[in-house]
Amino acid sequence: MAVDPSVAASRSEEAAEAFFHAAPPLHDRDLVAGSLADFVARHSAGSGGVVCVTSGGTTVPLEQRCVRYIDNFSSGQRGAASTEYFLKAGYAVIFIHRRGSKQPYCRFLPEDSFLDLFELGEDLEIQVPQSHSSVVKAAISNYRKAINEGMLLKLPFTTIFEYLQLLQMVANSMNCLGHRAMFYLAAAVSDFYVPWESMAKHKIESAGGPLNMQLNQVPKMLFILRNIWAPSAFCVSFKLETDPNILLQKAEMALKKYGMNVVVANELANYKDVAVMVTRSGRTTVSRSRKEEDMEEQLTNILMKMHSEHIAQHNL
Repeated sequence: MAVDPSVAASRSEEAAEAFFHAAPPLHDRDLVAGSLADFVARHSAGSGGVVCVTSGGTTVPLEQRCVRYIDNFSSGQRGAASTEYFLKAGYAVIFIHRRGSKQPYCRFLPEDSFLDLFELGEDLEIQVPQSHSSVVKAAISNYRKAINEGMLLKLPFTTIFEYLQLLQMVANSMNCLGHRAMFYLAAAVSDFYVPWESMAKHKIESAGGPLNMQLNQVPKMLFILRNIWAPSAFCVSFKLETDPNILLQKAEMALKKYGMNVVVANELANYKDVAVMVTRSGRTTVSRSRKEEDMEEQLTNILMKMHSEHIAQHNL
């Protein structure tokens, strides 16, 4: 039996309100709110697109003073790379990212040791070796340009509680942008969590046998984002599966259930090389032919074209 959309919206909103009510308050919430308000106000007067890119995996704490947690697989590579291409095309970007994950313009810097980027000269001045100088100069130049021109706002998170509070704040702030707003939801969001009020306050003792813990289902915020927080925005979500036999079926279901404009379907085995963009009008496969290519460049170019059509359609 089909559920009335208004009833589904009401149920989803109630579940979200209960989640947020029980969640620990976001650290520096007032500071974040002020930065968001300034950023959106600066770009609300223009005509360009503003995109919220979410990136990296969310953790699920098992203790309030957290030592142990459950994590979601994500390096943040897709979100970081996509942010660069959105900025290059003139979009303003709000980058909600996992602390310690890949960052825009830092993807080609050494991962193992950041100190490998530098040398000490005879006068103890810090220098960048010739082998890395062009990469470092480009990274600094592009990053500083985005920051100095007010085109990039970075908001970090670690836990599922922080992530969803940030997403709600950003969506409510961007709602005034109408169809110019885009959400590019590439973060790997936990499906289950331990409610804060039932969580152990201190480190769980390892003695005493196996650990039995019940996890609650995280409310489906995509539906609320699409229907309540920012209903005019162009929304892109991602679906990652390990079983290719159910991937596209799950993507189609997400498209209809949550009202997304696009669902990008990825199989874990080849997610860096191939993606299928699922829309109401069909499917588009995006792939890279060489390792030197960024699939995100193709992906964002297609999405920006779709977004432009979305804006034009509603401006008629």
